[in-house]
Amino acid sequence: MTNSNPSILSGQTRSNWIRLRTLIFLRWVAIAGQLTAITVAQQLYNLQLELGLCYLAVGVSVIGNLIAIFVFPENKRLSESENFLMVLFDLLQLSFLLYLTGGLHNPFALLLLGPVTISATVMRLGSTLLIGSTAIVLVTLLAGYHLPLRTEQGFVLRIPDIFVFGNWLAIVIATAFMGAYSRRVSSEIHSMSDALAATQMALAREQKLTDLGGVVAAAAHEMGTPLATIKLASSELIEELERFPELQDDARLIRDQADRCRDILRDMGQAGKDDLHLRRAPLSTVVNEAAAPHMNRGKTIHFEEGPGSGGRLQQPTILRKPEVIHGLRNLIQNAVDFARANIWVEAMWTDDIISVRILDDGRGFPPHLFGRIGDPFVRRRKSEGERRQRPEYEGMGLGLFIAKTLLERSGAELNFANGSDPYQNLSPDKERRGAIVEVVWPREKIDAMTGENSEPLGSNRPIEV
Repeated sequence: MTNSNPSILSGQTRSNWIRLRTLIFLRWVAIAGQLTAITVAQQLYNLQLELGLCYLAVGVSVIGNLIAIFVFPENKRLSESENFLMVLFDLLQLSFLLYLTGGLHNPFALLLLGPVTISATVMRLGSTLLIGSTAIVLVTLLAGYHLPLRTEQGFVLRIPDIFVFGNWLAIVIATAFMGAYSRRVSSEIHSMSDALAATQMALAREQKLTDLGGVVAAAAHEMGTPLATIKLASSELIEELERFPELQDDARLIRDQADRCRDILRDMGQAGKDDLHLRRAPLSTVVNEAAAPHMNRGKTIHFEEGPGSGGRLQQPTILRKPEVIHGLRNLIQNAVDFARANIWVEAMWTDDIISVRILDDGRGFPPHLFGRIGDPFVRRRKSEGERRQRPEYEGMGLGLFIAKTLLERSGAELNFANGSDPYQNLSPDKERRGAIVEVVWPREKIDAMTGENSEPLGSNRPIEV
């Protein structure tokens, strides 16, 4: 479907995906690095450090890790607030160590970017902004307030003030840039993951509907002959048993029950065989099947089909793939949603290609969104006129993404265009001046009578359940 509830797939609970053990492991790595840096600074370079306070800061992290290991289960998932507190603790602990070891004169001050990047990747915007703001405040304080680094002889190790300012400015800019960059990339990955998951669900649903149709058709086809035989035999018995009313009533009952079986098979399916004849159908049949759910929505759908230049007159028989049906159905739904009154579905074929074009008489695609058509979760603020015309529509672009992904999976190439300038006044005539979507397959990809697709159908196969 084109419409989708964004709250389901928006990733508002993605911070709950992070295991506590993952952050514990990262903290152990940080603890090992901090102890190594303190030891090297003291033993190799003979720097005078506040060792008691330094080891206290590292010891707090060790104690926190040990408590988390023994108190919480190994598969513990962090909530948003728990994740925030963990990252904030690491940021404050690292800032305290930098305060004890020279502030921004310490080259390890760049490590303050770590908690900011983690928060931007896994947390919501509010938590990310709070962590980033805290990091900027802390680095600003560290620029002016810190314990100096001293050598064994008592000399203070410091860099010129202009370099301190440069370090401060670089860390502040990097905090903003890395936070925004990480969040943007993470958001794109999550959106694509959600959209692909929705695509798989849509394809699975369409596959089930296709299989159900196969069950019904196969059952009706294979049971038709024995039921017809039963009905014929019972009708003859009714005529021959006129002198035996009771037996004649039994024969009528047999005939009526045979008719009932026929009606049941027409309306519902049950476990049986997959009718392989339903795996292929004429192009127009597949197009009409895709459009069927939108035929009675108050808009007129016009169907046209015919060969292209140099094409054979005979209509091609194509593979009746669930992804093809669902993809075309979503494109037709989108056209019906935005059309004023008419939609045209044009099927065309040549010796090399098979194409389906879907046109409408609406305003077309917004020009500024052409580069993003087919991207999932495209948000666009609607104008007041659009809200009045279609107050129920809250499309996120997910339907077009699903259609594009499924059709490309079948070997198709999609092209999007407008029939005219969307901002000029539209004619009341049935002109094809709205959005245009063209789906083009190389003929060997979808033609059921060529290449690998032309294999004999063979016997019906049991449906896998």
